[in-house]
Amino acid sequence: MRVLGVDPGLTRCGVGVVEGVAGRPLRMLGVGVVRTPADAPIGDRLVLIERGLEEWLETHRPEFVAVERVFSQHNVRTVMGTAQASAVAMLCAARRGLPVALHTPSEVKAAVTGTGRADKVQVGSMVTRLLRLDAPPKPADAADALALAICHIWRAPAMNRLQQAVAAHRTTKGRIS
Repeated sequence: MRVLGVDPGLTRCGVGVVEGVAGRPLRMLGVGVVRTPADAPIGDRLVLIERGLEEWLETHRPEFVAVERVFSQHNVRTVMGTAQASAVAMLCAARRGLPVALHTPSEVKAAVTGTGRADKVQVGSMVTRLLRLDAPPKPADAADALALAICHIWRAPAMNRLQQAVAAHRTTKGRIS
């Protein structure tokens, strides 16, 4: 399974591609950040994010896209920018027919470090260890994108089984045995 992880942000949008399956060693195929100038108009920034993500999708050809689920923060401006960058990532994936999974920050932290309250240093350290890297990816947005991809690879099999069980329940619902 090849997953593009996206840590959405208007100024720095972290991207990372990980390949592998649950229970086996994972391999990083690429990591980076799509940057936009803070003083540029919002529309121009979203176009730059879209172009950057399209480049990553074209180069790495992932099968899935994992995006950090936007949650309410105290700064509404930050939430709006993050949500807009997240929407661009989902749009780029949908345009290519790629499934998108949204993972909360605490889900990702728990999957990678074992605790949903891990800090950025702990996440970077575990990403480095899990992907057998020489050093943690910088900036933290890049490490977070890899953590999202890892989380999805590890959680996808269970999520798929759950979706299949729900679908099976729906098809048998209403039948008389």
